Amino acid sequence: MVIIKTNDKKEAFDRDKMFRSISLALRKRNIDQETIEKIVNAIVRKLENSGETEIKSNLIGEYIMDALSHLDQVAYVRFASVYKNFREVKDFEDFLGKLDDN
Repeated sequence: MVIIKTNDKKEAFDRDKMFRSISLALRKRNIDQETIEKIVNAIVRKLENSGETEIKSNLIGEYIMDALSHLDQVAYVRFASVYKNFREVKDFEDFLGKLDDN
């Protein structure tokens, strides 16, 4: 599988990179490595089942966000802050406001 980054650069899919990103969001949260592995496996299956050989990186980001939103809200916000490139406190406030609406 090839990943198309937001700058249109292409790179080989790196399962370990996804694992590290999720692990970082879950750092100091009470979530074991096995759970992270299950999330990664589920996302990889979705990607493989799509039948696409080229996948946009934002799709992977959305899959990760979805998984984290059901697992741990703190990790969800942590990941979102990097994925959505939060620049100031208002970005967090807006994002958290949307969480409250759901």
